[in-house]
Amino acid sequence: MTRSDAPSAQSAHLAQLNVATLRHPLDDPRMAPFVEMLEPVNAAADGTPGFVWRLVDEGAADATELRPAGEDVIVNLTVWETQEALWDFTYRSGHLEVMRRRREWFERHVEAHLVLWWVPAGCLPTVGEALERLADLRANGPSPRAFTFTSSHTAAEAAAYLRSRELRAAPSAPEPSAGNARPMPAGGAAAR
Repeated sequence: MTRSDAPSAQSAHLAQLNVATLRHPLDDPRMAPFVEMLEPVNAAADGTPGFVWRLVDEGAADATELRPAGEDVIVNLTVWETQEALWDFTYRSGHLEVMRRRREWFERHVEAHLVLWWVPAGCLPTVGEALERLADLRANGPSPRAFTFTSSHTAAEAAAYLRSRELRAAPSAPEPSAGNARPMPAGGAAAR
């Protein structure tokens, strides 16, 4: 995919990554309430209007064993049709109970732990891209390339931002587009 394939407002989905630093190992009894909520919350996400995809470990039902951000850090990487769909799931569903109790299970983050960005519809972000977007947000603050709910940008703003960066970078070699998003597998939604 080239930089000119940046998502347009009509053909973009919202990707989100959040990371959480565990207070205790997942098999610790103090983590049992969180672990028990994983399956129903993930099932609710899967059935929510506007849900597209979520990262899962191969052969598993979730991504809690994947540790690309550190041994004590779990990641949640999802794609949604709209920012509103993600907001509704996050703050207007059973997921809110997990949010309310997060301090029982996770350390308080001093730096950004959630990042949002637009990807071309039909493409899935990679874990590497997601971590790079989070690093960008932490280093540079919100932009159309990496933002939060409180500093959000539209897909059109993101596309314009990427085009302006492309023009400033010319004639040097273009950067990878849309942060290395990979095409969605045939048949629509990715395997969960």
